[in-house]
Amino acid sequence: MKLKKNYKLVVAVDGSAASGKTTGAKKMSKKYGLHFLSSGLLYRYASFQLLKHKTKNKVTFLKKCFKSLKLKQLDDKNLHSPEISSYSSIIAKEKKIRNILKIFQTKFVKKYNKVCIEGRDIGTVILPNADIKFFFKCNLNVSAKRRFKELQKNNKNIKDMVNYMSDVIEKKIKEKYGS
Repeated sequence: MKLKKNYKLVVAVDGSAASGKTTGAKKMSKKYGLHFLSSGLLYRYASFQLLKHKTKNKVTFLKKCFKSLKLKQLDDKNLHSPEISSYSSIIAKEKKIRNILKIFQTKFVKKYNKVCIEGRDIGTVILPNADIKFFFKCNLNVSAKRRFKELQKNNKNIKDMVNYMSDVIEKKIKEKYGS
């Protein structure tokens, strides 16, 4: 099923860590011809740039990066290393950095008629007036297996699921009780 050409549609896909947000949003985007954006990938890209350039003024630097960012650049990089993942969690707590990414996502919605953005807080903070909102939940075992498979795909040396299960547990606790 394809949507009418001039029809505007904004879909927000939110949920807990490793719940299938990205997989679901990508499939939905493909099926309905929506422009897809992952907010998590934006944070990973910001982390990648900051780690690579070691700039002193993170905010000014990221404003420039995101002003000229083309979505294709997100596909060209390996943004799933443990170092980038860890640093993404750190910078996601910085209000000024979150605001830069929020502006990028808002412009993305204005640029395209039909969009699907996935990530945490998308339906409440970034797109509170989205036409359709989804919230994905997943039990701990399934989340840990999803995260482990994702990490294994990006790093063939990963063999120990126990470490990644504890990572998922930690993220779930932070989501529920705050960081």
